[in-house]
Amino acid sequence: MTTDPTTTGADASPPPPPGREPVAEQLPAHRLVARATGTYIAQVQRQYLDDVPAAVGQLARLRRGAGKRAHQVPDLWGTGGTEELHRLLDGRRGFLRSEYAEEAVFLATTLWALHQQSGREHGMHDRRQNLGGAVRALIRLKGTTSEDEEASPLRKRLVRIGTAESLDSVAVRLREIVLLLRGAREPLDYARLAGQLYRWQHRPDRAGVQREWGREFHLAAVPAVPAGSAAGRAKAASDGTPGDAIDRTLAPDEEYGGHAAGE
Repeated sequence: MTTDPTTTGADASPPPPPGREPVAEQLPAHRLVARATGTYIAQVQRQYLDDVPAAVGQLARLRRGAGKRAHQVPDLWGTGGTEELHRLLDGRRGFLRSEYAEEAVFLATTLWALHQQSGREHGMHDRRQNLGGAVRALIRLKGTTSEDEEASPLRKRLVRIGTAESLDSVAVRLREIVLLLRGAREPLDYARLAGQLYRWQHRPDRAGVQREWGREFHLAAVPAVPAGSAAGRAKAASDGTPGDAIDRTLAPDEEYGGHAAGE
């Protein structure tokens, strides 16, 4: 997470009027990255599902960058969610890892474009599905028994992402997972993924992201129990926990500029 240095002296900018603080100043860095990604994808996804020609063309261009680094595809410089990112960052002082942010937004948006390819029934960016949960869903679609899920080759693919040592390796391995998700029409929250990719690039935050991916996978092993159901009430009474197997701290926490996908 990036924190802004305190600005003092004659160069200090005057504080904004009460109630008019820029959005960028209210959010930590990884959430800005998630918001920029989610806002952009939700807008283009809606247009793509409506068969708007400009959006169809945009996805075709973005797919060429899937699994690559931003500097490797000059044709895509300034496209995707990077413009939305810089709009959010306008006037934000001390955002020290802008290159990490651009890489994260670029990788997430191009992977989404690959995932969405030729699919007009549903949007493949969906805030309700994280990376670990999507991999678990793929495993179950293969008919794997619960006893064999931990040994699944798909789980090993997720582990390989978590143990990668370079962003290039993460990009290639994520592309492999996304192609499998596309074949199964299983969605993914690309805004959340972008925020995680931003944090992953900062070495002190990497272990936390790796733990999140593992936790997402393991939490998805337990089916959610509706809190208001009889089973949910019984669960809450027996163990003192809400009737829901999903850790709410892992839930999406952004509205993405009013363009929430998957709702």
